[in-house]
Amino acid sequence: MRTPKIITSKKCWNYGTEGHPESPSRVRESYKYLESRGCCFVEAVECGKPDILKVHAERLVKEIESGNIFDNDTPAYPGIYNHALLSAGAAVKAMEICINSGGKDRAFSLMRPPGHHAGRETAGGFCYFNNIAAAVKKSFSAGVSKAAILDIDCHHGNGTQDIFMGDKKVIFASLHQVPLYPGTGLSSEKNCFNFPLPPHTSEKKYLETLENAISEIMKFKPEALCVSAGFDTYKKDPITQMSLEKETYKKIAKMISSTNLPRYAALEGGYSEDLPECIYNFLNGF
Repeated sequence: MRTPKIITSKKCWNYGTEGHPESPSRVRESYKYLESRGCCFVEAVECGKPDILKVHAERLVKEIESGNIFDNDTPAYPGIYNHALLSAGAAVKAMEICINSGGKDRAFSLMRPPGHHAGRETAGGFCYFNNIAAAVKKSFSAGVSKAAILDIDCHHGNGTQDIFMGDKKVIFASLHQVPLYPGTGLSSEKNCFNFPLPPHTSEKKYLETLENAISEIMKFKPEALCVSAGFDTYKKDPITQMSLEKETYKKIAKMISSTNLPRYAALEGGYSEDLPECIYNFLNGF
Protein backbone atom coordinates (compact mmCIF):
# COMPACT_ATOMS: atom_id res chain seq x y z
CA MET A 1 0.00 0.00 0.00
CA ARG A 2 1.27 3.49 -0.86
CA THR A 3 1.53 5.88 2.06
CA PRO A 4 -0.54 9.05 1.53
CA LYS A 5 1.53 12.08 0.57
CA ILE A 6 1.01 15.01 2.92
CA ILE A 7 1.05 18.50 1.41
CA THR A 8 1.97 21.21 3.89
CA SER A 9 4.07 24.29 4.59
CA LYS A 10 5.54 25.55 7.85
CA LYS A 11 4.55 29.05 6.70
CA CYS A 12 1.04 28.36 7.99
CA TRP A 13 2.44 28.19 11.52
CA ASN A 14 3.28 31.89 11.36
CA TYR A 15 -0.04 33.62 12.07
CA GLY A 16 -2.74 33.46 14.70
CA THR A 17 -4.36 35.10 17.72
CA GLU A 18 -3.95 34.07 21.34
CA GLY A 19 -6.94 31.99 22.43
CA HIS A 20 -8.36 31.43 18.93
CA PRO A 21 -9.19 27.72 18.46
CA GLU A 22 -7.92 27.73 14.86
CA SER A 23 -4.31 28.04 16.03
CA PRO A 24 -0.85 27.35 14.57
CA SER A 25 -0.39 24.44 16.99
CA ARG A 26 -3.05 22.43 15.15
CA VAL A 27 -0.81 21.96 12.12
CA ARG A 28 2.54 22.32 13.88
CA GLU A 29 1.90 19.51 16.37
CA SER A 30 0.28 17.33 13.72
CA TYR A 31 3.32 17.82 11.47
CA LYS A 32 5.71 16.81 14.26
CA TYR A 33 3.64 13.74 15.15
CA LEU A 34 3.38 12.58 11.54
CA GLU A 35 7.07 13.31 10.89
CA SER A 36 8.02 11.09 13.85
CA ARG A 37 6.11 8.27 12.17
CA GLY A 38 7.92 8.56 8.88
CA CYS A 39 5.24 10.27 6.82
CA CYS A 40 6.09 11.71 3.42
CA PHE A 41 5.71 15.50 3.02
CA VAL A 42 5.35 17.63 -0.10
CA GLU A 43 5.82 21.43 0.04
CA ALA A 44 2.69 23.44 -0.70
CA VAL A 45 2.58 26.19 -3.31
CA GLU A 46 0.11 29.04 -3.62
CA CYS A 47 -3.06 28.57 -5.64
CA GLY A 48 -3.18 30.77 -8.73
CA LYS A 49 -5.65 33.66 -8.58
CA PRO A 50 -7.47 32.46 -11.74
CA ASP A 51 -8.26 29.19 -9.98
CA ILE A 52 -9.58 31.05 -6.92
CA LEU A 53 -11.81 33.15 -9.18
CA LYS A 54 -13.40 29.96 -10.51
CA VAL A 55 -15.01 29.43 -7.10
CA HIS A 56 -15.16 32.91 -5.53
CA ALA A 57 -16.50 36.29 -6.59
CA GLU A 58 -13.84 38.87 -7.44
CA ARG A 59 -15.26 41.15 -4.74
CA LEU A 60 -14.48 38.61 -2.01
CA VAL A 61 -10.98 38.00 -3.34
CA LYS A 62 -10.29 41.75 -3.29
CA GLU A 63 -11.67 42.07 0.27
CA ILE A 64 -9.34 39.36 1.56
CA GLU A 65 -6.38 40.72 -0.40
CA SER A 66 -6.93 44.22 1.05
CA GLY A 67 -7.72 42.99 4.57
CA ASN A 68 -11.27 44.35 4.55
CA ILE A 69 -12.66 41.48 6.62
CA PHE A 70 -14.86 42.18 9.62
CA ASP A 71 -15.47 38.89 11.39
CA ASN A 72 -14.25 38.04 14.90
CA ASP A 73 -13.95 34.34 14.02
CA THR A 74 -12.18 35.07 10.72
CA PRO A 75 -9.71 37.89 11.44
CA ALA A 76 -7.86 40.01 8.91
CA TYR A 77 -4.44 38.68 9.94
CA PRO A 78 -1.42 40.32 8.27
CA GLY A 79 -0.68 38.32 5.13
CA ILE A 80 -3.83 36.24 5.38
CA TYR A 81 -4.41 36.53 1.62
CA ASN A 82 -1.19 34.64 0.90
CA HIS A 83 -1.81 32.15 3.71
CA ALA A 84 -5.25 31.44 2.24
CA LEU A 85 -3.80 31.05 -1.26
CA LEU A 86 -1.21 28.62 0.12
CA SER A 87 -3.87 26.53 1.86
CA ALA A 88 -5.97 26.39 -1.30
CA GLY A 89 -2.86 25.54 -3.31
CA ALA A 90 -2.12 22.60 -1.01
CA ALA A 91 -5.57 21.16 -1.67
CA VAL A 92 -5.06 21.62 -5.42
CA LYS A 93 -1.69 19.86 -5.12
CA ALA A 94 -3.33 16.97 -3.27
CA MET A 95 -5.79 16.64 -6.14
CA GLU A 96 -3.02 16.73 -8.75
CA ILE A 97 -0.99 14.05 -6.97
CA CYS A 98 -4.05 11.82 -6.87
CA ILE A 99 -5.33 12.41 -10.40
CA ASN A 100 -1.93 12.50 -12.13
CA SER A 101 -1.11 9.09 -10.65
CA GLY A 102 -4.24 7.63 -12.20
CA GLY A 103 -5.76 7.39 -8.74
CA LYS A 104 -2.96 5.22 -7.35
CA ASP A 105 -1.63 7.85 -4.94
CA ARG A 106 -3.54 9.22 -1.97
CA ALA A 107 -2.87 12.76 -0.77
CA PHE A 108 -3.78 14.84 2.26
CA SER A 109 -3.49 18.60 2.66
CA LEU A 110 -2.29 19.41 6.18
CA MET A 111 -2.81 23.16 6.09
CA ARG A 112 -4.61 26.10 7.60
CA PRO A 113 -6.76 28.13 7.26
CA PRO A 114 -9.59 25.66 6.61
CA GLY A 115 -12.04 26.37 3.81
CA HIS A 116 -15.47 24.74 3.81
CA HIS A 117 -17.37 27.73 5.28
CA ALA A 118 -16.12 30.06 2.55
CA GLY A 119 -18.88 30.58 -0.01
CA ARG A 120 -18.82 32.17 -3.40
CA GLU A 121 -19.15 35.69 -1.96
CA THR A 122 -18.48 35.26 1.76
CA ALA A 123 -15.71 34.30 4.16
CA GLY A 124 -16.48 33.11 7.69
CA GLY A 125 -16.11 30.37 10.27
CA PHE A 126 -12.27 30.55 10.22
CA CYS A 127 -12.37 30.15 6.39
CA TYR A 128 -11.23 32.60 3.70
CA PHE A 129 -11.03 30.61 0.43
CA ASN A 130 -12.68 27.25 -0.12
CA ASN A 131 -9.74 24.89 -0.51
CA ILE A 132 -11.72 21.80 -1.51
CA ALA A 133 -13.80 23.77 -4.01
CA ALA A 134 -10.68 25.12 -5.69
CA ALA A 135 -9.27 21.59 -5.96
CA VAL A 136 -12.48 20.14 -7.38
CA LYS A 137 -12.87 22.90 -9.97
CA LYS A 138 -9.24 22.43 -11.02
CA SER A 139 -9.77 18.66 -11.31
CA PHE A 140 -12.16 19.21 -14.21
CA SER A 141 -9.30 20.60 -16.29
CA ALA A 142 -7.22 17.56 -15.24
CA GLY A 143 -9.64 15.15 -16.90
CA VAL A 144 -12.19 14.47 -14.15
CA SER A 145 -15.75 14.71 -15.46
CA LYS A 146 -17.67 14.12 -12.21
CA ALA A 147 -16.49 14.56 -8.62
CA ALA A 148 -17.83 13.78 -5.16
CA ILE A 149 -17.18 15.83 -2.04
CA LEU A 150 -17.64 14.16 1.34
CA ASP A 151 -17.58 16.56 4.29
CA ILE A 152 -16.98 14.84 7.64
CA ASP A 153 -16.33 18.01 9.63
CA CYS A 154 -18.64 18.48 12.62
CA HIS A 155 -19.92 21.73 11.11
CA HIS A 156 -21.94 21.87 7.90
CA GLY A 157 -19.89 22.84 4.87
CA ASN A 158 -22.21 25.68 3.92
CA GLY A 159 -19.63 27.38 1.73
CA THR A 160 -19.00 24.26 -0.34
CA GLN A 161 -22.74 23.76 -0.74
CA ASP A 162 -23.16 27.39 -1.82
CA ILE A 163 -20.49 27.02 -4.50
CA PHE A 164 -21.68 23.71 -5.95
CA MET A 165 -25.46 23.78 -5.45
CA GLY A 166 -27.04 22.59 -8.70
CA ASP A 167 -23.72 21.73 -10.35
CA LYS A 168 -24.31 18.58 -12.39
CA LYS A 169 -20.62 17.63 -12.22
CA VAL A 170 -20.56 17.48 -8.41
CA ILE A 171 -22.28 15.64 -5.59
CA PHE A 172 -21.84 17.03 -2.09
CA ALA A 173 -22.54 14.98 1.04
CA SER A 174 -22.12 16.34 4.57
CA LEU A 175 -22.40 14.73 8.01
CA HIS A 176 -22.63 17.40 10.71
CA GLN A 177 -23.92 18.21 14.16
CA VAL A 178 -27.22 20.08 14.52
CA PRO A 179 -27.71 22.46 16.26
CA LEU A 180 -24.31 24.03 15.66
CA TYR A 181 -22.70 26.79 13.62
CA PRO A 182 -23.52 27.78 10.87
CA GLY A 183 -27.08 26.51 11.34
CA THR A 184 -27.46 25.24 7.76
CA GLY A 185 -27.63 21.76 6.23
CA LEU A 186 -30.90 20.75 7.84
CA SER A 187 -32.15 18.99 4.72
CA SER A 188 -30.96 17.81 1.31
CA GLU A 189 -31.44 19.84 -1.84
CA LYS A 190 -30.62 19.09 -5.48
CA ASN A 191 -27.10 17.61 -5.60
CA CYS A 192 -26.36 18.40 -1.94
CA PHE A 193 -27.09 15.57 0.50
CA ASN A 194 -27.12 16.60 4.14
CA PHE A 195 -27.08 14.25 7.11
CA PRO A 196 -27.69 16.28 10.28
CA LEU A 197 -26.82 14.45 13.50
CA PRO A 198 -27.73 15.31 17.11
CA PRO A 199 -25.12 16.13 19.75
CA HIS A 200 -23.44 13.10 21.34
CA THR A 201 -24.02 10.89 18.31
CA SER A 202 -22.29 7.54 18.91
CA GLU A 203 -19.70 5.92 16.68
CA LYS A 204 -22.22 3.26 15.65
CA LYS A 205 -24.81 5.81 14.53
CA TYR A 206 -22.19 7.93 12.82
CA LEU A 207 -20.79 5.05 10.79
CA GLU A 208 -24.28 3.92 9.80
CA THR A 209 -24.99 7.45 8.55
CA LEU A 210 -21.67 7.56 6.72
CA GLU A 211 -22.63 4.34 4.95
CA ASN A 212 -25.80 6.05 3.73
CA ALA A 213 -23.84 9.07 2.53
CA ILE A 214 -21.36 6.88 0.66
CA SER A 215 -24.27 5.01 -0.92
CA GLU A 216 -25.61 8.28 -2.35
CA ILE A 217 -22.14 9.18 -3.62
CA MET A 218 -21.72 5.85 -5.39
CA LYS A 219 -25.06 6.24 -7.18
CA PHE A 220 -23.61 9.37 -8.76
CA LYS A 221 -20.69 7.35 -10.19
CA PRO A 222 -18.00 9.99 -9.61
CA GLU A 223 -14.50 9.67 -11.01
CA ALA A 224 -12.85 11.12 -7.90
CA LEU A 225 -13.72 11.56 -4.24
CA CYS A 226 -12.38 14.41 -2.14
CA VAL A 227 -12.86 14.66 1.60
CA SER A 228 -13.28 17.76 3.73
CA ALA A 229 -11.57 16.09 6.66
CA GLY A 230 -12.63 17.69 9.92
CA PHE A 231 -11.76 16.00 13.20
CA ASP A 232 -14.00 18.04 15.49
CA THR A 233 -16.43 15.12 15.78
CA TYR A 234 -13.93 13.76 18.31
CA LYS A 235 -15.36 13.40 21.83
CA LYS A 236 -12.82 15.75 23.44
CA ASP A 237 -13.12 18.57 20.92
CA PRO A 238 -13.60 21.83 22.85
CA ILE A 239 -16.13 23.51 20.53
CA THR A 240 -18.45 20.61 19.54
CA GLN A 241 -20.43 17.88 21.26
CA MET A 242 -19.95 14.60 19.38
CA SER A 243 -18.76 11.22 20.69
CA LEU A 244 -16.27 9.73 18.25
CA GLU A 245 -13.06 8.05 19.45
CA LYS A 246 -9.56 8.53 18.02
CA GLU A 247 -9.82 5.06 16.49
CA THR A 248 -13.08 5.96 14.74
CA TYR A 249 -11.19 7.95 12.12
CA LYS A 250 -9.43 4.88 10.83
CA LYS A 251 -12.84 3.19 10.46
CA ILE A 252 -14.19 6.24 8.64
CA ALA A 253 -11.23 6.25 6.26
CA LYS A 254 -11.54 2.54 5.59
CA MET A 255 -15.18 3.02 4.63
CA ILE A 256 -14.16 5.81 2.28
CA SER A 257 -11.40 3.61 0.86
CA SER A 258 -13.88 0.82 0.18
CA THR A 259 -15.28 2.93 -2.67
CA ASN A 260 -12.02 2.24 -4.58
CA LEU A 261 -12.30 5.74 -6.03
CA PRO A 262 -9.29 7.99 -6.60
CA ARG A 263 -9.30 10.10 -3.44
CA TYR A 264 -7.65 12.97 -1.66
CA ALA A 265 -8.46 15.02 1.43
CA ALA A 266 -7.89 18.40 3.04
CA LEU A 267 -7.87 19.33 6.71
CA GLU A 268 -10.84 21.36 7.92
CA GLY A 269 -11.58 21.54 11.67
CA GLY A 270 -10.37 19.68 14.73
CA TYR A 271 -9.30 21.60 17.82
CA SER A 272 -8.37 19.08 20.51
CA GLU A 273 -4.87 18.16 21.67
CA ASP A 274 -5.43 14.72 20.14
CA LEU A 275 -5.79 16.07 16.60
CA PRO A 276 -2.41 14.61 15.49
CA GLU A 277 -3.46 11.08 16.47
CA CYS A 278 -6.88 11.48 14.86
CA ILE A 279 -5.23 12.54 11.57
CA TYR A 280 -2.71 9.70 11.76
CA ASN A 281 -5.48 7.15 12.26
CA PHE A 282 -7.39 8.59 9.31
CA LEU A 283 -4.33 8.39 7.07
CA ASN A 284 -3.77 4.77 8.08
CA GLY A 285 -7.22 3.89 6.78
CA PHE A 286 -7.12 6.15 3.75
